[in-house]
This record gives sequence, structure tokens and C-alpha cells, in this order.
Amino acid sequence: MIITPEPATTLSRQAPVIRCLPLPAFDDRDLDAVRAAFAAAVPCALGQAWRAVAEPGFAPGHVRTGWRNDSLLLFAELTDRDIFNTATGINQRMWELGDTFEVFLRPAGQTAYVEFHVTPNNQRLQLRIPNTKALRRARATNVFDEFLLAGDLFHSMTWVQPENQKWFVYVAIPVNTVCSQARLNAGSRWNFSFSRYDHTRSGGEPVVSSTSPHIVADFHRQQEWGELIFSAS
Repeated sequence: MIITPEPATTLSRQAPVIRCLPLPAFDDRDLDAVRAAFAAAVPCALGQAWRAVAEPGFAPGHVRTGWRNDSLLLFAELTDRDIFNTATGINQRMWELGDTFEVFLRPAGQTAYVEFHVTPNNQRLQLRIPNTKALRRARATNVFDEFLLAGDLFHSMTWVQPENQKWFVYVAIPVNTVCSQARLNAGSRWNFSFSRYDHTRSGGEPVVSSTSPHIVADFHRQQEWGELIFSAS
């Protein structure tokens, strides 16, 4: 089945504000159960706000949020004509190896932020960036090893449906992987951005998109990230 995207549009210039609702328990191994658990969550769309019109290869996607048991929960649905990533283990340069879903999180009042990647074959990259000065230094050398985080810091599941030109990502991120808090409380506010690299095996530059209204294609521009507000109900 060939999916033709709707006429290309750009993202709103206003940073998204998401009210993140508590979710009931569900079987995170079952795509239908995950989809049902997130059904009431408002989707946050990926786009290319830095362009007047989205590029021809742009494919839509959206992310829904929730929380439970001191973890932020995410569910992304991504349209993709060629779903692949050649990563074989944790903390490889996922964005260079194929399709990648990315998560950026920084609690209000905190300087350091995390960047997590998940690929269609459920490989993960885990980074903690202490500040923008450190990021600039790493970008100058294109070496990010100092930011890498070992171990299984978060949980993820993926489902790939090439016949529908879609892949799905479920992510559960414990609060203590993002900040020093042990508990995630209603009323907490985090800045966030979700993004993706959409590669094709035919080559060429990947098509990138973000939920943030970036004025240039730079996912680390925190001034344009959205706000996530954890709600009690």
C-alpha cells in the first residue's frame, strides 16, 4: 500500500504546550493495548517549521504522552516509506545509521538535558548534555562520547509495519534518568522536543522533522522547545 502524504505544511511557530495525563496500567508488549492506553492523549505533530513549505520527502508523524509510576510515557506513530536502521547495539550514532526517533527532555530550572534515540529495530542511544557550552565543544569535534550514558536507562518497544508504511515507538522514561528527583509529581513542568531522522536506503540526506517550531533545523535550540505539564487528571 502506498501512502501519499497530505499537501506539505509547516509547523506552527508557537511552541506546543502538552497537558500530560496519568495512564492506567496496560500491556506494553501489545501494540493495540498501547494504542488504547494513549487514545485520549492529544497528539503532538512533527513538522518542519523552519521551511516555508515542507520538503517533498516529508512524511507525517505524531507523538502522544502520558505518565505512570514515576515515568514519562510516550507513543509515537511515524509514517515511513523505507523503514530501517543498521544499528546493532546501544549508544551507536543512530541518526547516521537510519531512521531514528529522538526525545529531548529538560525539567524546568535544570541546565542539563537528556537526548534519547530509538530506532525501528529498538536500539537506543542515551546522552546527557550538561550545558550549551559543552554541546558547542562537542559539535566542533563531532565527538559526543563524554555525553554517553551506559546501562538500560529507559524502556522502549517498537513495531514495524512496512505494509502500512508505518512504525511505532513506545518509550517509558523514569524520572530519575532525567533529573535528581525520585518521584514524578503532578504539577511538574519539563521542556521537551520530539524529532526524527527519516532516511531512505537509496541515499541522499535524511528528512528531519520536529515537534518544536525551530527557525532553523537544529533540534538543540531549547528556546523553541515545548512545555510538558504533568497533570493529576
